[in-house]
Amino acid sequence: MKRRRFLRLAAGVAALPALSRVAGAETYPTRPVHLIVPVPAGGTFDIVARLVAQSVSERLGQQIVIENRGGAGTNIGTAVVAHATPDGYTLLLAGSPGAINATLYTNLDFSFARDIAPVASIERAPLIMAVNPAFPAKTVAEFIAYAKSNPGKINMGSGGVGSTGHVAGELFNLMAGLKIAHVPYRGEAPSVTDLLGAQIQVMFSTPGSVMNFVKAGTLRALAVTGAKRMDVLPDVPALAETLPDYEAVSWAGIGAPAGTPAEIIDKLNRETNAALADPVLKGKLAEFGAIVMTGSPADFQKFIAVEIEKWGKVVKFADLKPE
Repeated sequence: MKRRRFLRLAAGVAALPALSRVAGAETYPTRPVHLIVPVPAGGTFDIVARLVAQSVSERLGQQIVIENRGGAGTNIGTAVVAHATPDGYTLLLAGSPGAINATLYTNLDFSFARDIAPVASIERAPLIMAVNPAFPAKTVAEFIAYAKSNPGKINMGSGGVGSTGHVAGELFNLMAGLKIAHVPYRGEAPSVTDLLGAQIQVMFSTPGSVMNFVKAGTLRALAVTGAKRMDVLPDVPALAETLPDYEAVSWAGIGAPAGTPAEIIDKLNRETNAALADPVLKGKLAEFGAIVMTGSPADFQKFIAVEIEKWGKVVKFADLKPE
């Protein structure tokens, strides 16, 4: 009898941590949640964070507070989350720069793949391959032919070394057999200004930065970099129509410190997916060329792994070094 009582007590004690986690997930969150956005306020990435945070906050019953921690190509903000207490109250707006930086930077004190737990994917958006209207090529095929017959005459601008636009351009170089020179800027805005002024000839830009100029005719879109055409630019071909299998997208999702209880991650995933099912939110994201991307934490983890491997090959091919 004593032995049976002891075994029952031991089993009860062993179950306490699991019960505590479940109870914690049921009541989570009991205070505001902080979402670290690793870029300055005002850009498309930041706007996506605020739109989604507002909707998920309403579903959780607690405010999601946006904290912009820009710098070092998103590494500063990512490090904050990587080293945070894994309790679900510090989250990261993860994105394509994190996957690129995993290979680009060799001396980080965190690992994006190991220290950031995937919670929920949010959206993916193709880039736009844009040129100044004075540029002689009107199609991707004409652009490639011109670049091969006029070496050294094309400069590609981007928001910085290792930015999504930069590596998208380097992937284009790799697949088209080109060596277009790269001109890094401190952000997309000044590079778009120089593209408008014809100081540079081409950019692979996020839709939010160039869409209005394309629609106004002050920039020409040669292609979009997704696997298929964009609904908002139906007459602009996908780059894959000329270079089969080419695809480069910017993306965003929510991450948490590794070790965050699975029950909390699952709850955040459910509420984020539910928020993204709202047609109003979908419509707002579509204004930036974004396509909603939902799924499980495991789906998001697989997606990130593919992105890290893909951009790692491009970083090594182009021998990219951080600024």
